[in-house]
Amino acid sequence: YQIDKFERGMKAERLAEIFEAVKAGLVPLIQEITSAPQLSVDARLAGGDAAPTFDVDKQEALCSDVMEKLGFDGILNRSLHPFTGGTQSDVRITTRYDEKDFISGVAGLIHETGHALYEQNRPAGDNLGMPVSEALSMGIHESMSLLFERMVGQSEEFWTFLQPLVAESFDFTGGLAAAEYYDAINKVQKSLIRVDADELTYPLHIIIRFELEQGLFDGSITVDNLPAKWNELYKQYLGIEVPSNKEGCLQDVHWASLAFGYFPSYTLGAMYACQFFQHAEKSIPNLGAEIAEGNFESLRAWLRENIHSKGSLYPSADELCEHVTGKPLDPTIYLDFLRAKYRKLYKMS
Repeated sequence: YQIDKFERGMKAERLAEIFEAVKAGLVPLIQEITSAPQLSVDARLAGGDAAPTFDVDKQEALCSDVMEKLGFDGILNRSLHPFTGGTQSDVRITTRYDEKDFISGVAGLIHETGHALYEQNRPAGDNLGMPVSEALSMGIHESMSLLFERMVGQSEEFWTFLQPLVAESFDFTGGLAAAEYYDAINKVQKSLIRVDADELTYPLHIIIRFELEQGLFDGSITVDNLPAKWNELYKQYLGIEVPSNKEGCLQDVHWASLAFGYFPSYTLGAMYACQFFQHAEKSIPNLGAEIAEGNFESLRAWLRENIHSKGSLYPSADELCEHVTGKPLDPTIYLDFLRAKYRKLYKMS
């Protein structure tokens, strides 16, 4: 029931099967990547005290330009945490800005634009307000934001497009190449905190929470031993020692708000995004070149036709995925993508 609240049609058994496959592939891959020589990131892109100051007003102007290029014509504001809100006819988004790390503001903007486009383009007209016009699941909603944030925004093609615009706004970045942005945004570094995790390690944060929730519901884990079990899984899967409950089992708001069953939607979204995007690449032969030119029209049209306009037409995300790509969600597609991307990035055979 808790899973179905957020992932209509998804069963715990199916989810456990998916996550077991992802875990089996990711744990050794993360060990392989983090044992390799680490990427050198230019200080201008590394954040922290050594980074230059990126004027917030200029960041906002840049993000507004990116939002327009991506095809969202709504309202952009600032907030402490990026979010999407409003109604289908008045969608609004926010992002946040860090004077030492402009990439985080751009990433938040791209992520929320993906959500906003899904909100704007679901069935309207006579269907507005009807069940079919609703989002199919939180995983599908998240897939639309992560498709833009990760499959597009973390690609070298995207930074080929964006690098000159960044240089116009911040002239001290003029000597940086697209490949250097690509390295910076895809650097792998284990983290205690889920929201700070990189693309490669993030799924294990979710799988840990899913396994703990299963234990809480079947009685094999109690509230009293939850912190110890949390610490045990972080050590086992990510090789990280958890120093306190604040940085451990108390870091999220989900359990305090009784949103048990929500966490899987984040990683399901990443997996759907990968499978959808690979199919889009087959349907749009020059998609990479179009992204490098800042042209997202073909991708938006493909998403609108195949996913946005379907709303809740299908009984489950798996059935939508099968309609779009020819098969239900397949974790091997996601794992193969991550292996190929990160082994190439870290110059491994």
